[in-house]
Amino acid sequence: MTTPARLDTERYFPVFLRTFGWSLATTIAGLVAAGLIWGAQGFGVVLILAILEISLSFDNAVVNATVLKRMNPFWQKIFLTVGVLIAVFGMRLLFPLLVVGLTAHIGPSTVIDLALNSGHTYAGLTYAQHLEAANPAIAAFGGIFLLMIFLDFILGEKDFHWLRWLEKPLERIGQLEALSSVIALVTLALASRFFAGVHAETVLLAGLLGLAVYLGVNGLSGVFESTLEEDEESQDDGVEEAGARGRSMVQVAGKAAFFLFLYLEVLDASFSFDGVVGAFAISSDIFQITLGLGIGAMYIRSLTVFLVRKGTLDDYVYLEHGAHYAIGALAAILLISIEHKIPEIVTGLIGVAFIGAALGSSLVRNKREAALDSVEDPVVSGQR
Repeated sequence: MTTPARLDTERYFPVFLRTFGWSLATTIAGLVAAGLIWGAQGFGVVLILAILEISLSFDNAVVNATVLKRMNPFWQKIFLTVGVLIAVFGMRLLFPLLVVGLTAHIGPSTVIDLALNSGHTYAGLTYAQHLEAANPAIAAFGGIFLLMIFLDFILGEKDFHWLRWLEKPLERIGQLEALSSVIALVTLALASRFFAGVHAETVLLAGLLGLAVYLGVNGLSGVFESTLEEDEESQDDGVEEAGARGRSMVQVAGKAAFFLFLYLEVLDASFSFDGVVGAFAISSDIFQITLGLGIGAMYIRSLTVFLVRKGTLDDYVYLEHGAHYAIGALAAILLISIEHKIPEIVTGLIGVAFIGAALGSSLVRNKREAALDSVEDPVVSGQR
């Protein structure tokens, strides 16, 4: 006789294997390549970097899942394939090169030479040091972008409340128009005043850019999603009319999914900044860093899709809350790091703590709901 536990395993194992298959294959191939190219030391460095990326970005996967579940299976596959290429080679290899070039006013060939040769310097600084010097701009952009995500969640209406004593009053305050943007701008002004020092102008510019990118990408995806919902509501007006609207719905859904995809990529970039900068404390080889962080990014994306396909966010309703609180903490850490260095382990532990607390609260809630249902259902009560 098949037990419920076995049925559950048989149900989810194919989903797990299908979702994490590429990540497992990439891990094996990447670690083997690291061992062959750099020896045992390189193997260990790449493994540590991969673990670092996963630990720093677990909350990223939960937030990604809340967005990804609004996309159709096609765009979920795009996120898991094309999105991985953008995350690994774009955000963790090319984007740091671009940041160093723009902030240090260095030409592309010089930046590439610095990145490939850790001993070379420009204006007395190595590539890692130039990237560290660009931290005020990076932290301001990422901090404000993540802060907007946190504020729009904590000030918006929610189906469930985790910390009810905090979330209900903030929901009422959040009815004020554009309050999240106002708070973000005030926070940016305070950060540039107390943490930026001589980099105040850079911090202000980068923070405003982060706010503009968030409002632009999130706003466009919202417009197309609203249009999609209107089309879905008018599906019952007749066969011929419904067919025409069906074609429109597919087209609008594609646009909405595209901008949601861009939103996810910028979100990933904001999460990856501290990991990329912190990776140079472990290795000065840009290829080791890209490979290690790339393996970690694969798992974050696979975990995101797995959470969506398994319906984990629906089963554990406070996970989304915990992830957004972790994002708010990360936003604060990024803005503080403009002036003060904060160890990556602190960032990782804060994220894990919020996710763990949210998961525990969800399990308690589910147990309580199950107990109430069993009492109300006479059949279940009789069986007990």
